[in-house]
Amino acid sequence: MPGQLLARGVCRHLASHGFAVIEEFVPDRGLRVDVMGLGPKGELWVVECKSSRADFTSDAKWDGYLDWCDRFFWAVDEGFPTELLPQGSGLIIADGYDAEILRMGPETKLAPARRKKTIQKFATHAARRLQALRDPGVRVSWA
Repeated sequence: MPGQLLARGVCRHLASHGFAVIEEFVPDRGLRVDVMGLGPKGELWVVECKSSRADFTSDAKWDGYLDWCDRFFWAVDEGFPTELLPQGSGLIIADGYDAEILRMGPETKLAPARRKKTIQKFATHAARRLQALRDPGVRVSWA
């Protein structure tokens, strides 16, 4: 899947900068971000991976992700028409192996209570995913 390859490259790149990363994270009902990164200083970044024009134009809820991160980025491949992407967001060019940040998303600090809630949910999600990999026979509640 092209979007999953982009996500892998983004995760590798963020991890090389000290971020813990998870894919397909649900910060709130009705939202699922492609990649969320928790940085070395506690910063939270959301990266939405778009593999085509149709993939981008069909995403009507991306602006709801802005309330759950300090910085927001689009990740696309080299052939993507980047002029479609909103100028007030970050831009990452990625492939299945790595990525490069071309434009930093503007920083909008989360409120402390929202940050705490999101980091706790991030940690719980990551731990449950690891448990499911290590012991696939155990039923894990994702609530």
